[in-house]
Amino acid sequence: MALLAYLKSLFILQLLMGFVFVVSGLIINFIQLCTCILWPINRQLYRRINCRLSYSLWSQLVMLLEWWSGTECTLYTDQATVDKFGKEHVIIILNHNFEIDFLCGWTMCERYGVLGSSKVLAKHELLKVPLIGWTWYFLEIVFCKRKWEEDRNTVFKGLDRLKDYPEYMWFLLYCEGTRFTEKKHQISMQVAESKGLPILKYHLLPRTKGFTTTLQCLKGTVTAVYDVTLNFKDNQTPTLLGIVNAPLITKVTTIFPNSQDALQEMYNKEGKFPGPTIIPPRRLWTLLNFLFWATLLLSPLINFACGVVVSGSPLLIIGFILFLIVAPKTFRRQLGEGKTNKLFLQFYKFDKKKYV
Repeated sequence: MALLAYLKSLFILQLLMGFVFVVSGLIINFIQLCTCILWPINRQLYRRINCRLSYSLWSQLVMLLEWWSGTECTLYTDQATVDKFGKEHVIIILNHNFEIDFLCGWTMCERYGVLGSSKVLAKHELLKVPLIGWTWYFLEIVFCKRKWEEDRNTVFKGLDRLKDYPEYMWFLLYCEGTRFTEKKHQISMQVAESKGLPILKYHLLPRTKGFTTTLQCLKGTVTAVYDVTLNFKDNQTPTLLGIVNAPLITKVTTIFPNSQDALQEMYNKEGKFPGPTIIPPRRLWTLLNFLFWATLLLSPLINFACGVVVSGSPLLIIGFILFLIVAPKTFRRQLGEGKTNKLFLQFYKFDKKKYV
């Protein structure tokens, strides 16, 4: 166990995993671009292929959370609700408190077979982000600029296209509109007080436009709404780099703000949520998918490194050594340092709102 922990701490391994993710992502994006010829011929086939391609990329990040970090996931809910996971179109309402809350949602999507078809109402700026934005574009993700006058036609058109989506999808909405901070919370509660709205202790005042628009456009397609609040065990705040080992907790709550705050208060005091618990098993697919890409991409990289050493060229060897020195420092500076604590993931199901 100590040896395994030591190996995980080696940055060269993390760098190689990053290499696999980036290069495989570029390959997947290229294949997605090629599938565009199917759109006018067979739109549903195009969608099914892109769901699988997207899964092949996103599952590599989920693998880090589940297998690399050893994440433990507990779901607080009843079995009848879990039996419907992955078998219906739903809207997921999630608070936006942490850097990796999207990854926590993907973990649940993967365990119930909807990772490739998962959707989100995303900021338009993300469309320009390599790999993530490009993959989302081919997945028909709805992007918005947060200016309703400009977004109206784009959002309505994008949501309307999803009505006949062939794969069951979980559509994620961040109703708070932005990541929670103490400063934003203070401003948000000032607005709530001026409008005579309830004062929330753990949430921002929700923005309802995206939620009501999504419900309106997907009426007849979406059959349920899940309201989710994400928390981390022992009040930790893990980062993307820190998922090597960091604790996490998620709960699903009712959509009423006061109830959300009440459940949050209960968890802060007792360290757990009420109700029965279910531990959804992690699946091997994420690990097998990563091993496939690692085998495919690392073999030529290792051969190249050996070729550099064997060549005896001082210029090539010095350049390669400089790369190994500079790349880790640059990578760490971009992501920031993260703690390496074991990650525990818990989902609490409090209420499910049926939508017809």
